[in-house]
This record gives sequence, C-alpha cells and structure tokens, in this order.
Amino acid sequence: MDEALARAWIAAVAESVRAEADRLTDLDAAIGDGDHGVNLRRGFDAAVAALDSFEAGGAGDVLGKTGTTLLSKVGGASGPLYGTLFRALGKTLRQEGSFAEGLQAGLDGVQQLGKAVVGDKTLVDALAPAVSAYASAAGDGEAAAARAAADAAAEGARATVPLQARKGRASYLGERSIGHPDPGATSTALLLAALADVTGRDSAR
Repeated sequence: MDEALARAWIAAVAESVRAEADRLTDLDAAIGDGDHGVNLRRGFDAAVAALDSFEAGGAGDVLGKTGTTLLSKVGGASGPLYGTLFRALGKTLRQEGSFAEGLQAGLDGVQQLGKAVVGDKTLVDALAPAVSAYASAAGDGEAAAARAAADAAAEGARATVPLQARKGRASYLGERSIGHPDPGATSTALLLAALADVTGRDSAR
C-alpha cells in the first residue's frame, strides 16, 4: 500500500461512515449507548481533516496519524479500539512489514485491549476472519486480498446476529442482545469494504 492508496482508503471510510452513521447509531441504540455512528463519523471526519494538512512519508504515516486522531476524537470503546488498529497498521508499514502483517498486528492490539475473541459479539467477529482471509489471498494481489477480507468481514458481522454478547455494554443485556447485529462488527465490515473498493479501483488503473 502506498501513501495515495492509504489516503484514498481513509477518505472512503469517512464517506461510508457518514452515509451509514444513522444506521450504526440505530444498531447501537438497540444494544449499546446509541452513539456508535455519531462517534465514528466525528472521528473519521477529523482524520480526513488532519490528513489534509499532514505531510506524510508513506502509507504508514497516514494510517498512524489516522489512529492517533481516532484515539483523541472518538468517544466510547470505538476510539481506543479503532485507534489501536490503525496505529498498529501504520507502525508495521513504517517498519516495512506487509499489509497482512499490519492487519494481524492490529487484530492482536484490539484483542489485547478489549480481551475479546470470536463469538463474543464484538468487532473481533468481523476483524478476525477478515485478517485471516486477507493473509490467505495475499498471494493473489492486493485487490483480491482486500475483497476476500471485505467478504469475510461482512459474513462475520452477519454472524453476530444470533450471538449473545459477552463483552462490552451489550453484555449487560444478556439474552436480549440476541437477534441484533453488533455495531462494531458492522462498522468493521464498512472499513474493509472501503478498502476493497479503493484497492480494486487502484489495481484497475
């Protein structure tokens, strides 16, 4: 991933989050604080604004700056979790690691912070299969790997509907959390879908 693609990805995420903010907030209202969409929209709008005047030395700098901005601008659990993801991605790329390695580092950081595993009805349910799918398809090129990750994340988000939450505020609802998609998993799927879109367009040039 080069700097231009990283910037395009964050811009696409911001656009997607703006379009889906009300839906994400409605999902969160059912089993959480009801602020997920609002918080993410604020965070990614701030990230785009910060990047406008940011002189980066590569994709790693862009993603690291995004993570730092999310940490400072997004409330609730989303800020630390998504901030950790993007900062880990950025650090890995700055150290000349692969994007697949960066995604894995991001997942590791998120799980260390949130103590969640697949099945707990959190964003990990979308992120973990996406990371695995990207790594498995990496040999087929960035576009194919990103599309595989997006598809896996979407399926992971859908799979949270019948789960009972075991982490986060939704866990307080017990069985009443069953039947609702997890907002974090849903927004994670949006992130990966945006990555697939911009990577696909970039590879088609």
